Amino acid sequence: MVWPSRAIPLPEPALSTSPLKVCDQSRLTADPETSTFAMTEFDLLRKPEYLHVLLNHLPIYGTILGALALAISLVLRSRAAQITALILTMIAGASAYPVFLTGQRAYKTVRGMADETGADALDEHMDRAEKTVFVFYVLAAFAAAGLLLPIKWPKSAVPLTAITLLVAVLCSWLAAYIAQPGGQVRHPEFRPDENPTPSSETSHSDK
Repeated sequence: MVWPSRAIPLPEPALSTSPLKVCDQSRLTADPETSTFAMTEFDLLRKPEYLHVLLNHLPIYGTILGALALAISLVLRSRAAQITALILTMIAGASAYPVFLTGQRAYKTVRGMADETGADALDEHMDRAEKTVFVFYVLAAFAAAGLLLPIKWPKSAVPLTAITLLVAVLCSWLAAYIAQPGGQVRHPEFRPDENPTPSSETSHSDK
């Protein structure tokens, strides 16, 4: 007896799961996100508004730390300590230039985003910076003189360091003076006439 033949189904080819291909696919998926993130960070560094926020603390903390370091170096009577303090102070004074420059370039954009009170604070912030920024350049010049002149005239080291200390103290006060209205531009809680009570605080006091 002859049995009818049946077609034997052939197994379907398995999909390739090569580790190399999986790795390549994951790279193709991840690369766009990574490149987008990198492009975003690069674009931020080209914005004067971002650079100003990034740099504007250097003159403040730099002059305070510089003044403290200069005072310690005078107490210790150490020329090595004076050199370190003078370098720190010179960098702090010179940093006022890029902070001022980025602030000027960001002025129109930030003023367009601020409310009326914030715009007034920004104008005051800019006005104070324009009138006093030269003092930071004087500080950087005295610090550079304190580093270079004692090479030829060693006895000038202490007087120049002391003068630089006095200018650094003045710049520390000026930095805080300039920054005060600057912080009020986008922070209503820093404004003296606007102290809103948070809703969370109200709810806790009622309980």
